[in-house]
Amino acid sequence: MNDRSFLFVLGSSRSDGNTEILAREAAEQLPAGVRQHWVDLAGLALPDFQDGRHEDEDWTPGESEAMLRQATSEATDVVIASPLYWYALSAHTKRYLDYWSGWLTAPGSDFKQRMAGRTLWGVTAMADHDEARADGLVTSLHHTAAYMRMHFGGVLLGNASRPGQVRADERASIRAKTFFAQDAPLARFPGEGTA
Repeated sequence: MNDRSFLFVLGSSRSDGNTEILAREAAEQLPAGVRQHWVDLAGLALPDFQDGRHEDEDWTPGESEAMLRQATSEATDVVIASPLYWYALSAHTKRYLDYWSGWLTAPGSDFKQRMAGRTLWGVTAMADHDEARADGLVTSLHHTAAYMRMHFGGVLLGNASRPGQVRADERASIRAKTFFAQDAPLARFPGEGTA
């Protein structure tokens, strides 16, 4: 496991929020030799994604985009740590994933080939106790992994609303201890065969 490299992408608008606390709790369980790179999307100058796939001009990536693309491409495991906002991913997180569309079609890009076989994980904190309310977020991440031919490790769910409240969620804390040790199967779209 020491040859693995985890990229933790923090998508909350609040630093040290419940989702980040839960992600860090899970990350503490990784072996000492596993590399971790943490990126807080709220602190980056990342403009809204402009889809230029069918335009003649080449897109020149900004510094934040270039750093994110390199960090994403180098990671064996990408962890999307996004709070549940309106039953979906946060705007910061969605913007980051939108950039994947551009990276797929950039001249000379091998982004999809590089990401194939790697693992996508999710971590989220939500105010509702009914975990089914996070199905939209889970489906979004699962289908992203399926499209990219990545493995999907699932989503670590925690219950919290007020700052720091996730620390009182015993079930989330127990799950965090073994979250990254579990099997992460190859993601497949519903009805997609195994061949």
